[in-house]
Amino acid sequence: MAEAAIWPGGAWPQAGEVAEMYGQWRGPLLRYLGALGLPGADAEDVAQEVFLALCHHLRRGGGRENLRGWVFRVGHNLALRRREQMGRTVEAVEAVEVSDPAPGPEELALLSCRRERLRAVVAALPERDRWCLLLRAEGLRHREIAEVVEISLGSVAASLGRAVGKLAAVEGR
Repeated sequence: MAEAAIWPGGAWPQAGEVAEMYGQWRGPLLRYLGALGLPGADAEDVAQEVFLALCHHLRRGGGRENLRGWVFRVGHNLALRRREQMGRTVEAVEAVEVSDPAPGPEELALLSCRRERLRAVVAALPERDRWCLLLRAEGLRHREIAEVVEISLGSVAASLGRAVGKLAAVEGR
């Protein structure tokens, strides 16, 4: 009965399909939202808003092309709005902690120094370059990144080139 109140005409749109997308894209979306500076609870709230918006979008017969890009774009916009509401600029957070199960103390120290250098480079990137890099790290293609950040394909390529170039320079490559 509650479903009929929410969705005129009855059942949720493509519930299994949306649930599958949620399972597939929630983790990458949460990592991206965290990298944009949202604390865990806020990132979770935004992710839930995104998938609710996806249900509404599909129910209204919205386009189905590139839904992954759509999800990241809506999440990106909602995260920026949430940051504004929070009234603070937040530092980017490392999305994934990389660990090797068998390194010795010397290797751990070297890895830690390297991670800190790379984290500092990523944090120092212009915001747009950082967004492009983080979205690429989540597996989005250039065209999807362009849609999420609302820039041209050429700008995506330039941003990624600058970001990767700065990371490579730190690595001495």
